[in-house]
This record gives sequence, C-alpha cells and structure tokens, in this order.
Amino acid sequence: MKKLLAFLKDYKKESILAPLFKLLEAAFELFVPLVIAQIIDVGIPAEDRSHIGKMFGWLLLLAIIGLVCSITAQFFAAKAATGFATKLRSALFSHIQEMSFTQIDKVGTSTMITRMTSDINQVQSGVNMVLRLFLRSPIIVFGAMIMAFTIDVKAALVFVVTIPLLVAVVFGIMMISIPLHKKVQASLDRVLGLTRENLTGVRVIRAFNKEKDEIVKFEEQNRVLSGLQNFVGKITACLNPLTYVIINGAIVVLIYVGALQVDLGNLTQGQVVALWNYMSQILVELVKLANLIVTVTKAVACGDRVWAVLSEKEGEPDAEPLQENLQEAPAAFLVFDHVGLTYRGAGAETLKNLNFTVNRGETIGIIGGTGSGKTSLVHLLPRFYEVSEGRILLDGRDLKTYSAEEIRSRVGIVMQKAVLFKGTVRSNLAWGKKDASDEEMWQALQTAQAKEIIEGKEGGLDAEVSQNGKNFSGGQKQRLTIVRALVGKPEILILDDSASALDYATDAALRKAIREMEGDTTVFIVSQRASSIQYADKILVLDDGEAAGIGTHEELLESCEVYQEIYYSQFEKKQA
Repeated sequence: MKKLLAFLKDYKKESILAPLFKLLEAAFELFVPLVIAQIIDVGIPAEDRSHIGKMFGWLLLLAIIGLVCSITAQFFAAKAATGFATKLRSALFSHIQEMSFTQIDKVGTSTMITRMTSDINQVQSGVNMVLRLFLRSPIIVFGAMIMAFTIDVKAALVFVVTIPLLVAVVFGIMMISIPLHKKVQASLDRVLGLTRENLTGVRVIRAFNKEKDEIVKFEEQNRVLSGLQNFVGKITACLNPLTYVIINGAIVVLIYVGALQVDLGNLTQGQVVALWNYMSQILVELVKLANLIVTVTKAVACGDRVWAVLSEKEGEPDAEPLQENLQEAPAAFLVFDHVGLTYRGAGAETLKNLNFTVNRGETIGIIGGTGSGKTSLVHLLPRFYEVSEGRILLDGRDLKTYSAEEIRSRVGIVMQKAVLFKGTVRSNLAWGKKDASDEEMWQALQTAQAKEIIEGKEGGLDAEVSQNGKNFSGGQKQRLTIVRALVGKPEILILDDSASALDYATDAALRKAIREMEGDTTVFIVSQRASSIQYADKILVLDDGEAAGIGTHEELLESCEVYQEIYYSQFEKKQA
C-alpha cells in the first residue's frame, strides 16, 4: 500500500491542507467544553445574562469556524483521493495493456476487473478517510486528555488509563481484520469469475441444460463469500461495543471522582461537565476512528492486491541482443526448430518437438482436434507466448531477437473470437494501419468479401459499430476482423479459425482472394474444416501437441491416419 502513495505526489498541497484544516477544526472544538464550563460556573450562578450571551457568541463563532474548516478539509481530501484513484486506475489500465498473455493468464481476467473497479474504489475511500480523520481523531483524543490535565490531574488519570485500552482494542481488531479482508476480496474474485463465465457462456449452458449445476456452483461460492464477510463483519462489529463499554465505564468513574472533588471543593460543577464533555468527545472520535479503521483495513488489503498486479513485470521480454556469429541463415523464410511450449503452471507440454519450414508466400494449413495446440502454435509467431524449447527463425534470425513491436508490425492475426470495438467501421479498420486511406480500406474489404456489408450500411466506412459489434452478424464480424488484419498488408497473415461462421462459398471466395493478393504474404490458416486448408501449400496435422503429419492434401490422405479421420468425417469416402 505504501508504494501506491507515489500516485499522491501531484496532490501534495491537497494532502497537506486537508489534514491541516481538520486539525484547526479539532483545535477549536477542544475549546467548546471550556466555554460551557464558564457558562455553568460564572454565568448561571451570577445570573449574568450578558456573560452567558457572550459565551454563546463564542460557541457560535467556534461552530462557524469549525464548519468552514471541515468543509474546506473535505474538499481538499476529496480532490486528492479522486485524483489519486484516477491516476492509479490509469496506471493499472496502462500496465494491463502492456502485460503479456502469460501474465494475463496468471492474474486472471476476473481478478483484473475486480482490482480495476472494487479494489481501487476501496483504496480511494481509504485515502479520503485518512486525510480527513487520521490526524483529527488522535488530536481530539490526546488533546482532550491534555485539556483534562489543565482542569484536574486526579480526574485526568482516568483518561490516562482509558486511552491505552482503547488503542489496544482498535489496533488489535485492525491486525486481525486486515488479512481477513484480503480473503474476502479473493473470494469476490472467484464469484466474479464464475459470474463472468456464466454470462459469456450462457448459450452453451442452456444448450446442455446445465443451469441447475451452475446455480449450485454459484451458490457454493456465494456462500463462501457470505461466510467470510459475516465472519470479518462480526469481528469489526465488536469495535463499537467494546469502545462504548470502555468509554462509558470511564465516564462513570470520571463522574464519581469528579463528584468527590466537587464535595472537597477542588473542582467546580462546570469543570466536571467539561471533563465529561471531553470524555464524550473521545467517544465520538473513537466511533469515527473505528469506522476509519474498518475502511483503512479494507483499503490496505485492496491496495496490496492492486500493487500485486502493478508489480508484475511489464510486457514480453526485451529482444535478446543479436549475436555476431550467427549460423548461416537458412534459405527458408520461417523455420520451426524443435519448438516446444509449456504454459506457466501447466503440468505437461502443449507443443512438442515441432520441426518444419515455411517459404515466403506459402499458405500453411493447420488442422487437428480440439486441444491439439493449433492456436498455441500460431500465438508463438507474434510472441504472445515464448517458446519453452527450441527456436523459431524468421529471415534467419531467432524470433527472440526481434522486439514485440517489430515482429507485430510484420504479423497480422485474426483471432478465433471476432472482436469489434465501439466506434465506426473506419476506426476499427484503422487498428490495422493508423494512416490507412479509404482506397486501402475498400481494397481490404473487397479481399475479405466484406465490401457489400459496408456498402449496405448507412454511412459506409463511417457506419456506427456498437459495443463488441453487436449490430453485425457473426459472419460479418469475422470478415471485418479479417479486413482489419489485411489493411496493414502484413508479411505473415494468421487466420485462426476465423471463417467458421462463413458459408462454404464465401469461405472459398475469401481463400481465393487471399491467394491472389499482391505481394508474397505468407498465410497460416487454422481451421476445423478440411475444405478450408486442403489447397494449402503445406498442411500441418497436430495431435496432442505433436506433428502427426506434414505435407500436401494428397500426401496426407495417403500417409496420415489423423488427417484421414478428420477428412472422411467431413466428406464421404469415395468407393474404389
């Protein structure tokens, strides 16, 4: 949490002025019991109305000054807290944008959503409360004790015993509750993750009639969260009763001691009332401090969780320095040399010992069963993940010697899930190339068989795209994501099962148009359809992360059992 306070550096003035004005408010508030004592001891016995009026005037002035100081302090505290949260949220969002796929997999999407929203809101509330009350409450507590000593030393000894007891209770509960609040937030992550999973997969859940099973799973996680919240709530709920018991016990002792001192003539009635007022002030401030402690413990727990994400090293590893004594560059454009991949935390390899070469301008088809490693393989090319074993050579250089920016300027990828962003068609296509002209966009639309989609929309390239492209069909979204990749005219184009929603005729026209594109674009086509890859220059058949076969369609039909099984499950086998 301490490291996050660096985001307050632009709000130093507000962070100083807020507690300063709270201190002024507290200082003026400490004079109130003394003024009341004057009214009781001097004004009322002498029936001096002018003195009583004068004292009421002082009370009114103290109240006005306290109100002005309080409002000013809250203004500066709110400004500092909201500015701090804005900067922290911006830094976290920027950091997430720079994180690698491996880091995102490690942290988890639902966790990042929780930390971006709930956790930062809790931290903001904590900063706000600390600036307003963290100094005010101790000043009132210890200031009241000091003022009590100025009235009577014996009576003030009650304060000396009471305050350490209260501090022990407050900080004891705080030390217990901080780790519990961390557990509550972690449980909230799991509930949010389960909720997000259900919302994104609602169609699949309904298709397999799994609603009841998902309800049971959710209720179990919700019950765990509720149990943790109730447990930590019971502990923090002890704070107010314990402080009330201690304070009220102290007030009883104080009144008893004060009564004895009045009988002895050592104290006046007004001074006893002033002492009682000081003890009441301590009670009020400790109630505030109790609420502050609860908020701060949550803020500290949430701040640690936010810092855990921020402390993740950013992005992909830097490009390794290019060695002078490189081996003679291979003739092939792209070489997979004994490539293996093991995801972080995985128990087994996802890809194993892959060896093949790709010439510039070739079309490579990748096919295999679900979970065979097709997507994992193509994700190695733009360095979304780093190879665990072996190496990938591009133009004779190890892929690790290229920076992420350099390699991704040469690779265009269309993911399995078609994602469009809220804005216009033009703004979405510009992701592929910032300064793309209208002519380049229309040419890419023509190649991706999407020209008629945009021509049929009001506004053309400036047609509105709703969030996640919900105003387009599945096939239209897939074609537009292909356009986005084509606009940049990449050297390597990866189509990761990105035509699954297209009919066979459109799919065939798309593949034909890609083959006829200008330039020697090397194309990787990942597909479940044998028809989508059967005309590729090379076909890589994956089975459980290993290459079951590499060759042309005809060669694989003769020699590869896995390919035969896939192909003949989709096409009728010709009788000899």
